[in-house]
Amino acid sequence: MKNTIAIILILLTFLNCKTKKILEREVIEKRHNNFTTYCNPIDIDYSYMSHYAYHGVSYRSGADPSVVRYKEGYYMFVTRSHGYWFSKDLSNWNFITPQSWYFNGSNAPGAWATDNEILVLGDPSGINALIKTDNPKLGNWKTTYSVIPYTLHDPAIFVDDDSRVYVYEGSSNVYPIKGLELDPNNNYVPIGKPVDLISLHPEEHGWERFGENHTSDVKPFIEGPWMTKHNGTYYLQYAAPGTQWNVYADGVYVGDSPLGPFTYASYNPISYKPGGFLNGAGHGSTVKDFNGNYWHFATMPISVNYKFERRIGMYPAGFEEDGQMYVNTAYGDYPHYVSNIKTETPKNRFSGWMLLSYNKPVETNAPLSKIHAKTIEETEKGYAPEKLAEEYDVSKITDENIRSFWVSDNNNDSIYVAVDLGREMEIKAVQINFQDVNSEVLGRPDNLKHQFIIETSLDNKNWEVAADYSKNEKDQPHAYIEFNKEVMARYVRYNHVFCSNKYLAISEFRVFGYGLQSKPSQPQNFTALRQIDRRNASLNWDNVKDAQGYVLYWGIKPDRLNNSVLMYGQNSYELRALNINQQYYYQIEAFNENGVSVKSAILETD
Repeated sequence: MKNTIAIILILLTFLNCKTKKILEREVIEKRHNNFTTYCNPIDIDYSYMSHYAYHGVSYRSGADPSVVRYKEGYYMFVTRSHGYWFSKDLSNWNFITPQSWYFNGSNAPGAWATDNEILVLGDPSGINALIKTDNPKLGNWKTTYSVIPYTLHDPAIFVDDDSRVYVYEGSSNVYPIKGLELDPNNNYVPIGKPVDLISLHPEEHGWERFGENHTSDVKPFIEGPWMTKHNGTYYLQYAAPGTQWNVYADGVYVGDSPLGPFTYASYNPISYKPGGFLNGAGHGSTVKDFNGNYWHFATMPISVNYKFERRIGMYPAGFEEDGQMYVNTAYGDYPHYVSNIKTETPKNRFSGWMLLSYNKPVETNAPLSKIHAKTIEETEKGYAPEKLAEEYDVSKITDENIRSFWVSDNNNDSIYVAVDLGREMEIKAVQINFQDVNSEVLGRPDNLKHQFIIETSLDNKNWEVAADYSKNEKDQPHAYIEFNKEVMARYVRYNHVFCSNKYLAISEFRVFGYGLQSKPSQPQNFTALRQIDRRNASLNWDNVKDAQGYVLYWGIKPDRLNNSVLMYGQNSYELRALNINQQYYYQIEAFNENGVSVKSAILETD
């Protein structure tokens, strides 16, 4: 009898271990491609928020990413997602539904990985006991029981080389970012009291001002701390001025110890993306990959269904030889090479694939919907971006604005949308960005998916399949597809098969590749003038024939033009992100579907 019981126990143990390995393998293999590039926003199955279900408003969101490297991969923790994501390569992300987790989802979760376990703080109430696991794929999270007797908003965890543990927190337009040491040998109880570390100074730092393009007098918010240690220096990162704005960004203070004192970095902001298809690059985390290169993950607002409707972007990051931290957001929503592809410099991973579909004519066989889009109205004036007009015509899907969208009155497998590129071009990839207009989905149903076929043609008559996703079982709200063969075409067609929402709505159908004609010429008569308000500068240049747009670069040294803004169809820009006591340098280039021009001469302002 005893022998029989022993054999049964051994078999159960074996089956349990085997089941765990199968589950872990499924996590790794569920969403996998061999693309050499990725395109922001990153294409993960963002969770639907439930905050305003009682208003009948449903929307996806992903924000406040904490990304850590643990053992053979990376884990990404995101606000209110009811789980988290795993990737082996920072390209293919698979969602994990853990055995135990926060019932209401984590809010701005802070995470840190040691050699043996991952630590997390993320209780939505802000009242936390640290939780941990050594098996995040299974997700058997365990509490450390000691509830930290301080409210932790937007917490970040940092474990130093000497194994001392610190937590940083703050999300307020009143209170500063604070720091606190925890005792890892005593259930992570606090050692001492929280210490005030850093605050905003928008009267000196232009980029810390609130509102669209920093034009509001509302007191800005400081939030989203993250700590990175590099060559013995502590880089305390923070977000400002507000997550709903196009200028949401990350800055950094530096110090010689985890709790300071810290000094403001004169090159701030470090992660800044006020222009392009999708704006904002704040409240993020910085992680080093297996090749020794840094990446910065950040929050990017859409703010259509609700002001906190957001997505996640990933950007190359790192440190200059003298320790200056940078995040490269130039062409940040165009295809970039993934982490395992070697590039000439890790600072620049832009593939060179240009946007071929910008403002190109579109046709569809679907009647236009005349629905009223249900959204959450902001009651406080000045706290949300201006609402767009309810115009849903099909031209919206090539206007390079993620906040506008087309809505079909039908949702069936006979619908198509075709873009005319104007002439034959070499197509490398497409991105289909779906919109959650009047969605009825909440949480994370396991049956969500997007199915479609991408076809191309030279004459609008004879079509070839470039990508067949008609049997796709994955939920891909920002489906990015890199073609595995050379495609020469003038027309690109999206053939709809299925989507899980009631309405088929697309905010942008983006086509990338090479236009195969002349690049624009170098911009001429470039001028830079610092305004009386030294937080601002006026930049002007002559329009360049055949240019789609321009990228303006600036920085504190001629060879450190690490900040940038991409803009379409304009030949001037008011830069409102400067620090008043800093000298600056500027440069501009033009771009179109054929490539990027020669840069202008570098200008200087005192």
